[in-house]
Formats: sequence, structure tokens, C-alpha cells
Amino acid sequence: MRLTLGKITIKGLDFGSATRVENGKLFVNKEELVALIREDSRVASAEVFLARPGESVRIVPVKDVIEPRVKVEGPGNIFPGFIGKLDPVGSGRTHVLQGAAVVTTGKIVGFQEGIIDMTGPGAQFTPFSQTFNVVVKVEPVAGLHQHDHENVVRMAGFKAAAYIGEAGRNTAPDTEEVYEWPSLAEAMTKHPGLPKVAYVYMLQTQGLLHDTYVYGVDAKRIIPTLISPTEVFDGAIVSGNCVSACDKNPTYVHLNQPIITELFKRHGKDYNFVGVIITNENVTLADKERSSNYTSRLAEMLGVDAAIVSEEGFGNPDADLVMNCRKLEQKGIKTVLVTDEYAGRDGSSQSLADTTPEANAVITAGNANETIVLPKLDTLIGHIDVVDVIAGGFSGSLRPDGTIEVEIQALTGATSEVGFIKLTAKGM
Repeated sequence: MRLTLGKITIKGLDFGSATRVENGKLFVNKEELVALIREDSRVASAEVFLARPGESVRIVPVKDVIEPRVKVEGPGNIFPGFIGKLDPVGSGRTHVLQGAAVVTTGKIVGFQEGIIDMTGPGAQFTPFSQTFNVVVKVEPVAGLHQHDHENVVRMAGFKAAAYIGEAGRNTAPDTEEVYEWPSLAEAMTKHPGLPKVAYVYMLQTQGLLHDTYVYGVDAKRIIPTLISPTEVFDGAIVSGNCVSACDKNPTYVHLNQPIITELFKRHGKDYNFVGVIITNENVTLADKERSSNYTSRLAEMLGVDAAIVSEEGFGNPDADLVMNCRKLEQKGIKTVLVTDEYAGRDGSSQSLADTTPEANAVITAGNANETIVLPKLDTLIGHIDVVDVIAGGFSGSLRPDGTIEVEIQALTGATSEVGFIKLTAKGM
């Protein structure tokens, strides 16, 4: 498979009479976009706002962040299983409005949703303070079940991103990235002498609004399986979950998956990148055993020498992470884990809920329990009262003077477990 991503760099954002890209600036027809979202009878109201880097704007609660894209050539369409026909993606040409994002907000769906500050200390923790954000605020009709509420907001985001992405269909890209993915038979023999490396991509699927979708299917219903990395880049995996904001993978992150991106950069030079194994994160011990058993079996069948394993979330999923590590290592597959930590506000508590001696190579994305004080900003998009109840907040987080004290787990993308992150490490 061959996928070309045409990147159209967005350097400005405003409303306009037509949705288009002109000289690097994205214009959005607010009325058309609102009308599109209001086509869903479950939507009581819809509003569209703009939030640009550096502006004194706070968005809360953040449901999802989605990059506008359009399928220009080849099979499928953006967000298969949700928008248009259900055809395989991962080949052809897709145009990307790089630097733009759709952010969804509204009444809180689940308590584990987040904050994006476009300026101030909070902006230093979220990568989405640097994107030109079209914020879609959706309020569903009264009486909807929480899962239906989540579906309404999720679909509004996908529709908005697809609508805005059309502005890039006939726009010449500023840059292009081409990804080639061979057949499995070819991949196994293409780089003799180099170690074979696979990526185990753990998807949050623990129910209770903790859902990730693969071609429209809730991934809790799958067993571990192989997927082409170009399919990931082309929208096959999307977010539908309400986990802690700091280490949640919004749809934007799946589309720009940084571990896969880095694996491609060194493929054929330092190692032979042979595939992506997607697996779920489970609630029951039996399901955890089943998925970790099959994940290690797939890696063994591929004959890989090493694997990178990333998780999404914390606590209960730590057990899935550790099981995957132990079983891969016991098969002779060297394993590196990517996670974050919940080590208490002073950093002295146990970082993960589970451990194993085989976990001897671990990358951390930071301590999500670290606290931060956010200043009062001029403009709020969403509902400020939720900061006292979202994960990372507490009773009294919202202070009388309008400032907010929260743990950084309340900030969208602060400790991304796939490395889509602004935090860095430095030597002492």
C-alpha cells in the first residue's frame, strides 16, 4: 500500500462566507457548519467558536480533538465506519489541514474530560494550544443516555472535521509525506540482518464511556489483530472515550500517531518495522489474559525481535500493559513500555498500579498528579463549573477569583502515552 499525505499548512483562522483555504488561512462558514450539525435531531443547540494560539481563551470540557482531512484519491473516506461508505483506507491520497483542529465541547459527558488553554501556563502542557481550533459546542436534547450523548458529540466532531477538510480537496499541499507498506511476505524478508520490530498499540476500551473505534467497531469487541500503519494515519482508528484528559488519545493523535511516525523514520536503517498489533484494554482478568495471550502470540508469529508497547489511561490498564510486557519478554521478545505516572502530588507514590520484573525498559511521559494553577482567562468556551468534578479537579479547584488549581491530568494531552506531548526531560 502507498499513502500520500498532502500537508496544507494552516497559519490563520477566521469566519468567512465560504469554507476555504486562502494563502494559508482557513475560513469557515459558521452558518453552514451549524446547519450540518443541527441535522441530527438529537442536537438541541450547536454553536461554533474560534480559538487561536496565544489568545486568552479556555475550552472546557474538551471531548475530542480532530484534524480536518479529505480523501482525494483512492478507496475509502475519512473516518470510515462513521462518514460515508465503509471501505478500507490507508492508500491513495489524503489532504490534511495541518495546524487546524476541530475541538468538541458542551455539557459534560463523562467526568474524565479536559481543559485546553490557548495561553498561559496551561498552554505549555497541551499541544492543542498551538493549533487553530474550530470549537464546536454541542448540547443534546434532554433525557439522552450518556452513551447517546457521547455519540451525538462524537459525530458532530467527525462531520465538522470532514466538512472543513473539504476545503483542502483542491488546494495544493505545501509538503507531502509518502508511506509505503509492503505485503507481510515482503516485509519479513526485505531488510535481512536488521532486527524485526513491531508496535503493540493498546486502545482504551474499558466501557463506561471508555471506548475506541476501529472502522466504526468498538474495539472492546475485537481480539488483537494486525493493522497497516497507513490505515492508522488515514482515519481507521478514532476516539470515543472519556478517560483522563492528560493521557487520552484524541482522534487527532491517532491520525498523527507519533510512535508509528518515528518507527517509519528509522525503518530499513536501524531495524525492520514489520507491523502494528492493535489490542484492547479490558476490565475482567479473563479478558486481560485472552488479549495479552493473543498479542504475544501474534508477535511470535511475526518473528519479531523487539516490541514497543504503549497504553492509554492508567490504573486498571496498567495490568494489561504489564501482562503484555511479561508475555512478550517470556517469548524472548525485547520489550519497551511507554506510559505515564500517577505518583502522587509529591511524586513519592507507586507510579503504576502493577509491575513485573520483565518491565526493565520503560519510558515515562510524566507525573499526571503534579498540580498547576491556571490564571483566569478572558474568554470561556464551554462550562467552567465542571473543573471541580473532572479528573484532576477537586472541590474548590475553581477559586473565587477565577483562577483554577488542578492536577495536570485535567489538561488535554499533558502526559500523552504515545509521546504527542510538550513535556521534555533534562539531565540534572
